[in-house]
Amino acid sequence: MALIRKPTQLEPAKPTSPTRDIWSRAMGAGAGLGSALTQAETDWKRQVFDRVIKSLNLNLLQNIDTNEARRQIHETCERFMNLDQSAFPQTTRQRIIRDIQDEILGLGPLETLLRDPGISDILVNGPTQVYIERRGRLEQVPVYFDSDSHLLSIIERIVSRVGRRIDESSPMVDARLPDGSRVNAIIPPLALDGPALSIRRFPADRLTIPRLIEFGALTRNMAQVLAAAVRGRLNILISGGTGTGKTTMLNCLSGEIPPDERIVTVEDSAELQLQQPHVVRLETRPPNIEGKGEVTQRDLVRNCLRMRPDRIVLGEIRGGEALDMLQAMNTGHDGSLATIHANSPRDSLIRLESMVAMTGLNLPTGPVRAQIGSALDLIVQLERQEDGRRRMISVDEVQGMEGEIITTAQIFRFDRRGVDTDGNVIGSFTATGLVPKFAERLRRHGIDIDMSVFQMSQDFFR
Repeated sequence: MALIRKPTQLEPAKPTSPTRDIWSRAMGAGAGLGSALTQAETDWKRQVFDRVIKSLNLNLLQNIDTNEARRQIHETCERFMNLDQSAFPQTTRQRIIRDIQDEILGLGPLETLLRDPGISDILVNGPTQVYIERRGRLEQVPVYFDSDSHLLSIIERIVSRVGRRIDESSPMVDARLPDGSRVNAIIPPLALDGPALSIRRFPADRLTIPRLIEFGALTRNMAQVLAAAVRGRLNILISGGTGTGKTTMLNCLSGEIPPDERIVTVEDSAELQLQQPHVVRLETRPPNIEGKGEVTQRDLVRNCLRMRPDRIVLGEIRGGEALDMLQAMNTGHDGSLATIHANSPRDSLIRLESMVAMTGLNLPTGPVRAQIGSALDLIVQLERQEDGRRRMISVDEVQGMEGEIITTAQIFRFDRRGVDTDGNVIGSFTATGLVPKFAERLRRHGIDIDMSVFQMSQDFFR
């Protein structure tokens, strides 16, 4: 089974038709890492690309090993380049070959960035403005798309792989890459300056609690308490702003769930990486072109209650599903975990209350707060600080209601002391000295915690 057709006599490249397939539309003038190609190099690249496309059996691409496909594309490019005998240096020839391989088999200019394991975020603000986050810091990189249409074609390729669409009637979408990376795309008319793409990547090696301790995200004492809380089936809410590591922490804490329990996950875009053998993954679905067929997180949370879950893991609370999740926590589904966007434990409670209001049921404030206070046991607050490091800045116990107020008590915190000359945040993790009420609850379930971890002490961390 050959990927490459028998080459024909070299002919001048024909102008690209508007009806050509996605490969031709995706062809970029300045794709790849490095300075943009000159106009002459771009024209030559386009000619080589068109001729390679004519020689490929595109129907077989999905059935051929990627390395073999790249090899055959490389050989075909070299053949056409040698026939043309254009006076371009070898570095330019190899750059063009790599770009053509990436266009046909991958995501064009993005492939260079996706191959770099040190990049955590890729932010595309248009054809010529591409930023990455590396070690917590943003920087612009010399990666270029040919045009808005080239960038749009890459976005369409991403979302089509997961059965989603993006067009003027549905101009924003959440999706994921095969490696689990989270993707958000938005296009005109909502994006005024052209298509925009955001990719949140996850480490190839799954992070664990011990690794997070090494990175200074939390201490061993904090980890011990949280691990016991998960095993003891406490309901935990992970709170933090964008990019603070909520999903990573959710993955790490879920590792403490016993392997003999049935876990159902609910996500808007599947990205959790639970390692237990008995996991059912549910993902939302957007409406079709007629505006029908949408399945929301609330629909999925309601459905998973009929699936006999031991644990429910909600990737992110965003709306009315908050009410269903709270009801589940209060009706026998202990040990559930969820994340929420909020800047403090108190803010997370306020956001939960407002999301319950999004159901449109006009529930009284008092019963809603009572339900929140009885459902949640722990709030874990994360923060991404100026030095790029993500830290667990607070662990709070939800103790119930006192009058009309949900009461919380801080167990651990990060005491910030300042910033050194290199821009690194200086501070220490400390226990507040409070012994949480749930410690006795865990003891009754056979889970003992060394009470010394709650004594006031400071673990210095720079």
